[in-house]
Amino acid sequence: MSSGACILGCSGPVLTSPERALFAEVRPWGFILFARNVESPGQLRTLTASLRETVGRTDAPILIDQEGGRVQRLGPPHWGRYPPGRDYGALKGVDPLYRREIARLGGRLLAHDLATVGINVDCLPVLDVPTPGAHQVIGDRAYGDEPDEVALLGRAMAEGLLAGGVLPVIKHIPGHGRAQADSHLDLPVIEAGWEELDARDFAPFRALSDMPLAMTAHVIYAAIDRKRPATTSGSVMRTAVRGAIGFSGLVMSDDLSMKALQGGFRERAADARAAGCDVVLHCNGDLAEMAAVAEGAGRLRGLPARRAQAALARRPKAVEPFDAAAGRARFDSAFEGRFAA
Repeated sequence: MSSGACILGCSGPVLTSPERALFAEVRPWGFILFARNVESPGQLRTLTASLRETVGRTDAPILIDQEGGRVQRLGPPHWGRYPPGRDYGALKGVDPLYRREIARLGGRLLAHDLATVGINVDCLPVLDVPTPGAHQVIGDRAYGDEPDEVALLGRAMAEGLLAGGVLPVIKHIPGHGRAQADSHLDLPVIEAGWEELDARDFAPFRALSDMPLAMTAHVIYAAIDRKRPATTSGSVMRTAVRGAIGFSGLVMSDDLSMKALQGGFRERAADARAAGCDVVLHCNGDLAEMAAVAEGAGRLRGLPARRAQAALARRPKAVEPFDAAAGRARFDSAFEGRFAA
């Protein structure tokens, strides 16, 4: 039986019986975790194993948003603290190779933390390029204000994650940096022309177009489609994501429960899939909403299924050898101990 073309959340630190039943029926391609699901390393290992058991796949993707800064689901006392993306770009000195080294080390440390509790996908790196006056929903999550810097550090972070056996997700394709609103709450509209978007916003995504996974932006790009955000716009998917950016990996929607989207959850999922999202993401763990999303998303077959298989194949058969204690000491030294637990 094929997987459901969806990634779903759960309500707490332990699966409920109704959740187990739904997941066994739907067989979602993957799952996503939040702070509400996290208590301790032992509890988290049990939860990730339980999630995979419901779908009968030991390689089922389990995602988390573990960026650092204000977006960090695992933290002290059981896990270390990490800086926001901006702090990698602001490291002392002008040597981009040093910044790249520390960003890669940050990704490798994050992968070590996640892999030990059964999480194999991190929704990172953020490749959005902020512009002056944009909403701070991206803000310091971005590595810098220029496409080249964002691409350099984003690739370093992604390579560190991959070296530790964790798949990166580039986000929010094709670029959230100009948005004047928070898509968790409203639908942003970007009025920039195609040339501006292609030269600045799309550039980091193009530079990392070889990555296995990408997450969409719930943003309208008026130069391409004045009615629908990227997540539900076939035009944006064809001309920007698959076209100008050249991304050929698996595309997942951002969270369908965000207020930028309209309509019921079955409709949202169906619209995202029709537009070209390979899988859809629903995060809040609401059972009724998840059932509707799964119905609208349908099954993972054909080209989307092949993209999903190719994405999972990007995980190395053996992780890069790593001394986590020594790596953490070097990392903390680079940031002068500001993020030590």
